[in-house]
Amino acid sequence: MYLPCLDPLAPTIFPSPESALTSPQGLLAYGGDLAAQRLISAYQQGIFPWFSEDDPILWWSPDPRAVLPVEDFHLSRSMQRFLRHCPYQVTINTDFHAVISGCSLHHPEGTWITSEVISAWCRIAETGHAHSVEVWRGNKLVGGLYGMALGGVFCGESMFSLETNASKLALFVFCQHFSRYGGQLIDCQILNAHTESLGAREIPRRQFLEQLDDLKKKNIPAECWVKKRLF
Repeated sequence: MYLPCLDPLAPTIFPSPESALTSPQGLLAYGGDLAAQRLISAYQQGIFPWFSEDDPILWWSPDPRAVLPVEDFHLSRSMQRFLRHCPYQVTINTDFHAVISGCSLHHPEGTWITSEVISAWCRIAETGHAHSVEVWRGNKLVGGLYGMALGGVFCGESMFSLETNASKLALFVFCQHFSRYGGQLIDCQILNAHTESLGAREIPRRQFLEQLDDLKKKNIPAECWVKKRLF
């Protein structure tokens, strides 16, 4: 098994995703850093970092890839009933740091969101490439999600929920909002039971990369990302 090490002096250069290992599925390279230029370039190529705190930085491009077309969000009957008497409010880009910190503390499968990762993503948020959706009950943050925008694709990184349906509401409201401005696809990376229940599905990596290459060129109005209340 050969796993390439990234050149620390070439932050935009990655191996082809098609060269990723099949075991573990999608592992592509290791090393490098979490500088904004490298992270943005990785996502533009369909690659993302995922590693434990004691591991080197590992870079992935799995096959198949989990995606959620925004129009395919599955709104269950119970969620429809919940929305009629929803106690929450939803905002966008109000408190990125609080959302990513919430994801690091309350992820059910443990966390790869270390202090280094938090710092890296906050720097990307400052450049306008990363965004957060917040769910509030009064003044308390009870859920949210964050990720990176690439034209008509939103690369979802993580979500969290402290109260019933908070993360589902974040994703539902965001899908509606993103769609209104021309967004088409949420990259969910790897399918799990939660995202599958919301409408995510797996597609071949090659198909995802083709869609990414096309949709990342789409011009999404800057108004989409202005700090405001969505729900």
